[in-house]
Amino acid sequence: MKRRSLIKSALSAAALSIMSLAFSPIQAAEDTIKVGILHSLSGTMAISETVLKDVALMAIDEINAKGGVLGKKLEPVVVDPASNWPLFAEKSRQLMTQDKVAVVFGCWTSVSRKSVLPVFEELNGLLFYPVQYEGEELSKNVFYTGAAPNQQAIPAVEYLISKEGGGAKRFVLLGTDYVYPRTTNKILRAFLKSKGVAEADILEEYTPFGHSDYQTIIARIKKFAAEGKKTAVISTINGDSNVPFYKELGNQGLKATDVPVVAFSVGEEELRGVDTKPLVGHLAAWNYFMSLKNPTNDAFKKQWAAYAKAKKLPGAAKPLTNDPMEATYIGIHLWAQAVEKAKSTDTDKVIAAVAGQSFAAPGGFTVQMDAKNHHLHKPVFVGEIRPDGQFNVVWKTSGPIKAQPWSPFIAGNDKKKDEPDGKSK
Repeated sequence: MKRRSLIKSALSAAALSIMSLAFSPIQAAEDTIKVGILHSLSGTMAISETVLKDVALMAIDEINAKGGVLGKKLEPVVVDPASNWPLFAEKSRQLMTQDKVAVVFGCWTSVSRKSVLPVFEELNGLLFYPVQYEGEELSKNVFYTGAAPNQQAIPAVEYLISKEGGGAKRFVLLGTDYVYPRTTNKILRAFLKSKGVAEADILEEYTPFGHSDYQTIIARIKKFAAEGKKTAVISTINGDSNVPFYKELGNQGLKATDVPVVAFSVGEEELRGVDTKPLVGHLAAWNYFMSLKNPTNDAFKKQWAAYAKAKKLPGAAKPLTNDPMEATYIGIHLWAQAVEKAKSTDTDKVIAAVAGQSFAAPGGFTVQMDAKNHHLHKPVFVGEIRPDGQFNVVWKTSGPIKAQPWSPFIAGNDKKKDEPDGKSK
């Protein structure tokens, strides 16, 4: 009888143990917090996006070395949507439904962000988007750590028009054929007309992703510029097309003193494979440059150089930092701070906690997430290309400026709310 009682007790204990495993979260899941990294590691956008995956992993390692978040290590889940816009949506769904990530850091092009947006809203996921974009969007499920048009495009064109920037009177709007360049140029057309620029003094051209033959287009730009007035090119070319574009500029001798080009998607990384000597003086507008001198940026560059060397990354012999890398790094830290504040990875609790979070950025300013509109307050810099592929800052704002997601140069935007309320608009 005693033996039967012992057997019964043992079986009961085993049953309780099995039930506890069945009805509690898997132990491995409790030990880590999974975070998704959604960037093109192949295809036309890999030239720009691969390094964002690497800097995200560096930031995760940094946070883990300090104890993680909520006492748990962050576990990165990296996927490659391969510059394929519908695949971005599939991979984002996979990250949230199969991999069970708490947050996703990723996308570059607006077409990739537009592709994933309905998925994040449907599943109530959380995306941190690190690249400048065209605005005209607000979603409760997205935090935009790159620039809105009034934090990059508008200030850059104001600079070109100014006496200090050369006093341009004619403008070429040259971009890759998708939503970001077309919407940005719609805003810039309206802005230029508000400054008295005639329709005949604006030339608009688009090329597909991966385009490589810029000979005819640059010849057309030279002809347009030869018609009398000071001309500038505003480039929203994205991805690896920038390499043949800048090479052709050099081939045809289009110097910055003749026709300056200001780019919104070209930074230090994109210039890595280009002979920059013929491009000296051409411009880029960003919220960060590697060449900025301040202690926070010095530490960021040193950290990145050490990480690239330790991981034997491509380009580790010449480690470069750029604006979207900084925005990625900021976004991961803002999310981690918000999770600690919320004491939870629950999407809605974290969204509420991100509002107002600030971070000492490598750009030299403390940046802050707006309390309402999910955009960072950011400084703006215009830089000239140097022979070594770095940028000399020739103009900057006095400090961070608040984003305007809805451009005042697009009709009807004065009636739109400056805060997300569920579905994106």
